[in-house]
Amino acid sequence: MTEVANPPAIDPEKLMGFVFKAVEEVGAVLNGALVVMGDRLGYYRSLAEHGPSTPAELAERTDTDQHYAREWLNAQAAGSIVTYDPATGRYELPAEHAIALTDENSPAFVTGLFQTAHGSVCDTESIVAAARTGDGFGWGDHNSDVHVGCERFFAPTYRAHLVAEWLPALDGVVAKLEAGASVADIGCGHGASTILMAEAFPASRFRGTDCHSGSIATARVRADEAGAKHVDFETADADAFTGGPYDLVTTFDSLHDMGDPVGTARHVRDVIAEDGTWLIVEPIAGDHVEDNLHPVGRAFYGFSTLLCTPSSLSQPVGLALGTQAGPARIRDVVTAAGFTRFRIAAQTPFNNVFEVRP
Repeated sequence: MTEVANPPAIDPEKLMGFVFKAVEEVGAVLNGALVVMGDRLGYYRSLAEHGPSTPAELAERTDTDQHYAREWLNAQAAGSIVTYDPATGRYELPAEHAIALTDENSPAFVTGLFQTAHGSVCDTESIVAAARTGDGFGWGDHNSDVHVGCERFFAPTYRAHLVAEWLPALDGVVAKLEAGASVADIGCGHGASTILMAEAFPASRFRGTDCHSGSIATARVRADEAGAKHVDFETADADAFTGGPYDLVTTFDSLHDMGDPVGTARHVRDVIAEDGTWLIVEPIAGDHVEDNLHPVGRAFYGFSTLLCTPSSLSQPVGLALGTQAGPARIRDVVTAAGFTRFRIAAQTPFNNVFEVRP
């Protein structure tokens, strides 16, 4: 056993400060599951609709057991998600919190993010095993909370920004879409982004592609439900989808998940029109680790470790860009494939939006 020649002096206050921070971290981990529980049992929706409630009232309205409702409410109060009034014994969900936890049309909706995190944590044992060997763990191998949660988290942001802000930020793209363009949406998942564009631009044709056949099956159902007739979906790897030339190619929060993003970029360069545009939406990130050491970066590094990097490593090449690749790294990917123009077209608190041209 190697001995440390000069062990560092221990500051007891700093030690206990970290212990209490660790306890807070444990509470955060548990709260991820509690948010999923509150969503599935209808607790948040009931509190949003009926206002301050006792555990008995909440349990009765949601047809659940009062003991569970009581402990769940206390945990939520301890975490400042609900407020507690000792005089009345009632718990209240503030209106702002209700939007974030119940309004699936709001870009502030975060319940899907909790669901994705919960699903990712549930698969931790598989990631631990993969980390020992350097193997990957595919997107399709995760449990359904990962897939459904991602759609629930990303779709409100796309509804708020894609048609109103991101597409207009691209040079000449909206005019092409209005006149009738050919569009490929790579890594489309359940098809939220594809269908949004198809609904906004009925003169254009849209093809959504994803390597996960289960997601494509769901996307087809979503398109049928929306009555989107000028959209089709294809199960295909990102470097092998068919069709073209495309006036617009899009990738939403998916390029970093791909095993061979450079190969994907080369394929996009082959099938894009000479005056076409590639819209790349990626998680917000700076180019250096120190740029991302904040709460949003912390969450994205967590997803990168448990979800995105294993997904990339499960595919050929396995470049493993990571969720916090940053603009410079994305620029390297597209320029290696022969694209010559690259710029940040827009940003949100959670996304960088890049415009790429031949």
